[in-house]
Amino acid sequence: MSEASQDNPYTLGIAKFVSGLRYEAIPAEVRARIKLLILDSLGCALYGSHLQWCRILQDTLTRVDQTRDCAIWGTKFRLSAPHAALVNGTEVQGFELDDVHRAGVLHVGAVVLPALMSLAETHQNMSGRDFLTAAVAGYEIGPRVGLCMGPEHIGQGWHSGATLGVFSAAAGAARGLGLDVEQTVHALGIAGTQAAGLMAAQYGAMVKRMHAGRASQSGLYGALFAQGGLTGIVNVLESEYGGFCTTFSRSTDRFDLSELTAGFGEVWQTMAIALKFYSCVGSNHTTLDAIRDLQAQQPFSPYDIDRIKVHGSQVTMDHVGWKYQPQGLTSAQLNLPFCVATYLLEGDCFVEQFSDSIVSDPARMALAEKVEVYHDADITSRGAKFRHMVRVEVVLKSGETLTCTKEYARGSERNFSSDADVIAKFEKLASHALPASQVAQLRDAVLGMEELTSASQLAQLLTQH
Repeated sequence: MSEASQDNPYTLGIAKFVSGLRYEAIPAEVRARIKLLILDSLGCALYGSHLQWCRILQDTLTRVDQTRDCAIWGTKFRLSAPHAALVNGTEVQGFELDDVHRAGVLHVGAVVLPALMSLAETHQNMSGRDFLTAAVAGYEIGPRVGLCMGPEHIGQGWHSGATLGVFSAAAGAARGLGLDVEQTVHALGIAGTQAAGLMAAQYGAMVKRMHAGRASQSGLYGALFAQGGLTGIVNVLESEYGGFCTTFSRSTDRFDLSELTAGFGEVWQTMAIALKFYSCVGSNHTTLDAIRDLQAQQPFSPYDIDRIKVHGSQVTMDHVGWKYQPQGLTSAQLNLPFCVATYLLEGDCFVEQFSDSIVSDPARMALAEKVEVYHDADITSRGAKFRHMVRVEVVLKSGETLTCTKEYARGSERNFSSDADVIAKFEKLASHALPASQVAQLRDAVLGMEELTSASQLAQLLTQH
């Protein structure tokens, strides 16, 4: 393909899938799963609504935006559709609780749902079935872009949730608006040129929480502007000069375009999305599960430990294996040694275990010093689907070494949670923002989404009254 070529078989293929997707074509297991995934993301957002960084956005944007079309979840605030997408996406991603497509390296609900919900409120003719179909369209696309790019994308410093997320958000919003194939191509091309996000934000910066919201907003802009007639980069994924894949990989060959449209209608990436049961970055979960299992087999306390060795992929080592420094709550939730120390000292690693006061906790920091993260070339060679695999060795002061290997964490696509566990997590998180009766109504509305005449009912149930 020459640099001047406008050939776009993959971008066009995505647009055809998104524009042509129908509710009836979605398998029953996918429809059931997407409702659980949506429920989980909304619970995460409701918990996130009171967090400092979310309140900064709520307060700031309320001062500069006089439009009151769309709900800010878990609050009484209302903003314009683009600003609601920004804030609500930040809430979903606000506390390292939300879903992740591990191989595609993307938090999907945080980028798809805020844009789509904004459209549901401003376009009252979107039914529950329409919403569910559009959500699946969005959940299918971003992970495929991630699979195309591979884990090296985040390894070289791009925050994939922000960069890949624009395509999921644009796809969901385009389907929600009922855009045709050509318009959807432009929506993707407008969203793709807005992609941005730097992984240095993980070292304590609040702005890391905002990346998903910004991607959701960019995808919403892409769909709305395309509907209005604005043209985008029609070969945004294929272009050899300045295209997404070549630019973000700094190469012409370290990506696989075939992944972008692989298996449409047969392989559903929605089923490969995992949920979190620890309030920390997904790369840490397999290690925490390994320690959980080891303690169940042979109880030991933090004071019995000489050192802990975690062997993982190159991405795991680079992403979460760095030496902990008390730079803020974000870095505490992303750093693997600190999260291991938190789990061992507190007995869990959920929302109750993280607050600003623990960032410099001397006991956690001292125990974190005993946790060492090593690169295991064999794990890296297994590819993106095993990027979270770890082999954990707990060396006790007695001289005994306990070993556990984990390929997938609890809640992962290979070990998905029960409906009851997902619902329990949702109810626990949602109760921080809404009364129990409203939490129950929201739960039932999401799980019975096909029966909703208007998807805007979801937004009403997400609002404080």
